[in-house]
Amino acid sequence: MTSILDRPLKARTFPGLGRRRRVANNVATVLVTLSMVIALTPLLMVVCSVIAKGFKAIASTAWWTHSQAGVTAFVAGGGAYHAIVGTLLQGLVCAVISIPIGIMVAIYLVEYGGGTPLGRLTTFMVDILSGVPSIVAALFIYALCVATLGLPRSEFAVSLALVLLMLPVIVRATEEMLRIVPVDLREASYALGIPKWKTIARVVIPTGLSGIVTGIMLAVARVMGETAPLLILVGYSQSINFDIFSGFMGSLPGMMYYQTSAGAGVNPVPTDRLWGAALTLILVIAVINIGARVIGKIVAPRSRRQEH
Repeated sequence: MTSILDRPLKARTFPGLGRRRRVANNVATVLVTLSMVIALTPLLMVVCSVIAKGFKAIASTAWWTHSQAGVTAFVAGGGAYHAIVGTLLQGLVCAVISIPIGIMVAIYLVEYGGGTPLGRLTTFMVDILSGVPSIVAALFIYALCVATLGLPRSEFAVSLALVLLMLPVIVRATEEMLRIVPVDLREASYALGIPKWKTIARVVIPTGLSGIVTGIMLAVARVMGETAPLLILVGYSQSINFDIFSGFMGSLPGMMYYQTSAGAGVNPVPTDRLWGAALTLILVIAVINIGARVIGKIVAPRSRRQEH
């Protein structure tokens, strides 16, 4: 008579254990799939609704080549060129300021000052900025730049307010991606005599570049749809203005707010413009995200590209 220890490994398992594991795995799969469907259903409904109601407006060539200058609220015509230009300028200025600062702060926290008093203070300030509402950031910039320093209300002031909202997202995303880079890569670089700063620039950042780009795009998507800084720090203009330091300027969120106050939902003309501006904003953010992901894959290390 053989004991249980003399049996093969598969025969030593408890009866029914494999069946219970399969059942638990199937239940977990069903629950996760159901949760994903529940989460995606409202998103798909919103996207489909925006496409259905906004496609009529963006299908016109004039929508992309003309502004609303000289066009009244209830007269059809004009386009969103002024708002697209304003939104892109606003996002570009904000990104130029936020991305280098956010990446450098994350590098400092991960590679240099994680346990230092300055590092703890920096982490604390990033946590505070993560919970700051957009209207508070706008009021802070207004009190500092407009009321105290006497600077005019402008698109540049809006970009400064959006920097406060964009920075913590970039810092957190970059920090997490740098932390998951294997320590072996750093040690191998140090063993070859490569300085720490060059290791960070040539090994660590390229390895986590895909995730860093994703975090940056999430930050850009967040700030490009903000309305409160626009209402406080710059007025809405229906004509094109390329000067970010003076004058009113149009933007897609500002255009949506203006069309709402002009009677969107009651009159079909501002209603069509409202949905068209919303769909245009979605398309602009989608194009920026796709372009950033393509660039991230191109500049990623060869090993990472082979994994994808």
